[in-house]
Amino acid sequence: MMRRPLAPMPKSGPRYNEFITVPKVRVIDENGENLGVLYTREAIEQAAEVGLDLVEVSPTADPPVCKFLDIGKYKYEAQKKANLARKTQKTQEIKEIKMRPNIDDHDYDVKMRSINKFIGEGDKVKVTLRFRGRELSHQQLGMQLLQRVAEEIDEIAKVEAYPRMEGRQMLMVLAPR
Repeated sequence: MMRRPLAPMPKSGPRYNEFITVPKVRVIDENGENLGVLYTREAIEQAAEVGLDLVEVSPTADPPVCKFLDIGKYKYEAQKKANLARKTQKTQEIKEIKMRPNIDDHDYDVKMRSINKFIGEGDKVKVTLRFRGRELSHQQLGMQLLQRVAEEIDEIAKVEAYPRMEGRQMLMVLAPR
């Protein structure tokens, strides 16, 4: 008796046909009807009679659940679904707004409009306050400015990282609510 060489083990995706190693499986046919618990060999033969593969859809169940499916079509559909999910997901970026402790009112308003726009788009905002020269000895002014920013933006954003000093800069991170 000559044996057919086995196809290579699937690297990813569900196990199917001869790669299903458990002795018994719960089988669902191509119409979605439950055929009950069958021996794996028997289930593979029944799937072949219909011209389909036996595909393990729930390997963690006891016994594992298998369906009669076309494995190629199943993998193609899964890949399409994964690509669509990847395309529609939004990555959250971190936008940076730089200020100085003695910022003028109009400049402050312009920066606040930018912060509002970034938060509205769903991005995080890193507010950086840069100290130069003698400004470093008046860190309380910078802290008051960042507190003012946090209070004004409170309805639409939350403070993710409270103000802290890093060298000559004071940083604060805001995230959308």
